[in-house]
Amino acid sequence: MYKIAIILYLTCFSLYILFSRQPDYFDGELTKATIHFIKDSATNKMMPYAFYRTERKEFAVNAGYIFRKFTEGEKVDFIYEASQPKMGAVYSWWGYWITIGEVLFSIGLLIVMFYIAVSVTSNPTPEAVMEQLNDKPVKKRKYEN
Repeated sequence: MYKIAIILYLTCFSLYILFSRQPDYFDGELTKATIHFIKDSATNKMMPYAFYRTERKEFAVNAGYIFRKFTEGEKVDFIYEASQPKMGAVYSWWGYWITIGEVLFSIGLLIVMFYIAVSVTSNPTPEAVMEQLNDKPVKKRKYEN
């Protein structure tokens, strides 16, 4: 039962990741962006911003994300929606495909599913136990293990 829970979790999480990205992976436009550090007015810290250009205009999007480091002038892949070029993200494994919130939520969900599977299989009803005890063993073929 717990193997089925893990397979179900992996399938659902993979489909969720593939079809829930913003900007959309299938409709988004890929381009190159340059990282520049700009002082944030609220925190007075230097924050990385990705500067990229579309056919019409240049845009800047905050590229800061937990556990991700950039250097000044670094060229990165960038994905944005053509209909809303201001809505974009640095195209990388960590931060676009996988985020910290999704990782924490999915680990919690996996633990809950595992405990549900264990509780369902470890506490059978008395009727199920009696049925298993009264069940006749199936004859095995001669060469089966």
